[in-house]
Amino acid sequence: MGLIILIVTGALLGWLATIALKIEDGRGILRNVVVGIIGSLGVGLATSGGVFLGAIRASTLLWAAIGAIVLIGLYNFVREKALP
Repeated sequence: MGLIILIVTGALLGWLATIALKIEDGRGILRNVVVGIIGSLGVGLATSGGVFLGAIRASTLLWAAIGAIVLIGLYNFVREKALP
């Protein structure tokens, strides 16, 4: 159950990032959702001690959200710098 919650959290944060950044491109939305999921799963895995198939703690969810936000921000910053 915890795995599903982390995936949904990352996807929602990625989607909200596209709204906040006013990204209209469909591929940009999908990229942000995927990056959000990766950030959420990565930090969620690190903070839960590797066990998140069962219940999930609030602190793990908070850290996963922070990880997703940071990774989305870094991704969009690098993408803006790479495009002329």
